[in-house]
Amino acid sequence: MTWFKVDDTFYGHPKTLKAGNAAVGLWVKAGAYAAQHLTEGVVPGVVAQLYGTAPQARKLVAAGLWHEHGHTCPHPKCKQPAPGDYYMHDFLIYNPTRAKVEDERARAADRQQRARERAAEQRNQERNPFDSSANRPRIDDDPSPENREPSANQIEFPEDIAGQEWSSQRDGMDPSRSPRPDPTRPAVPPTEVQQASYGSTPAVPPNLRPLRDALTAAGVVVEWSLAEAEWFRLEAIVKRTAVPALVDHAREQWRRARSRPRSVRYFLPGWTALPPVPTGAPTAPGADVIPLDAARPGRVQRAADLFRTAALDDPQESAQ
Repeated sequence: MTWFKVDDTFYGHPKTLKAGNAAVGLWVKAGAYAAQHLTEGVVPGVVAQLYGTAPQARKLVAAGLWHEHGHTCPHPKCKQPAPGDYYMHDFLIYNPTRAKVEDERARAADRQQRARERAAEQRNQERNPFDSSANRPRIDDDPSPENREPSANQIEFPEDIAGQEWSSQRDGMDPSRSPRPDPTRPAVPPTEVQQASYGSTPAVPPNLRPLRDALTAAGVVVEWSLAEAEWFRLEAIVKRTAVPALVDHAREQWRRARSRPRSVRYFLPGWTALPPVPTGAPTAPGADVIPLDAARPGRVQRAADLFRTAALDDPQESAQ
């Protein structure tokens, strides 16, 4: 949208007073038309006839607000209109040229397009927080994935991770932006918290290795690459919840997932919601229930056994 600009002293200008209110109304409508259609001040004759009358147009020309074909206005920006058309005096002094408007519109469209792309990329990162291509900072000389030679030990994981709504803290890629650790908790030695790779065994703190080994034995094979704050969080979960309970919950999530989770981070939200389970307590549902004996006799059978026992104890009953 463009705007037709009018000087705030226009209402009392001698040219305005000379032209009269009716002619000034035509001048305003024609100016808005010129701004919308980017005519740079040219008013076609048919437009002047549509919004006004011939006497009103002549009053604008006589007052110097419009120019006809063949005018002698000394101002260099006052163009020469075609026969039958008019030109608005000093239009380009207060209003932009067609080229400037089109350039601003192109730049605005480019800004909107880039904003849409950034918003789409942000939505993609929120839906797929563990996609390496979405989280990795852009480097101009970084080869594209299709041109990069694949590693012999690299494990293929599906691109879409179903149900992973836990936001990552840049996965430890930017140390300067990593979460600040809690000063009340002991710091994890750097040698124990390292970024895991698909081609090597992930470095896991010793107190979390039983959980990793139990998950692997249960068939839940995931990547153990976490940020420092996530290691602290997982340690707290293991301290308050038994490892078998965590494994049972992870196996159920693994079974329900539409696509296989690629990181242990996938299970953190569910593990956090689990109630505390002390070590040694039953973890499976119904594990602490004593099953009933399937061969236990009913009331009739118990009554018959009772009479039989009483008869064996009474010698006279046995003789009869």
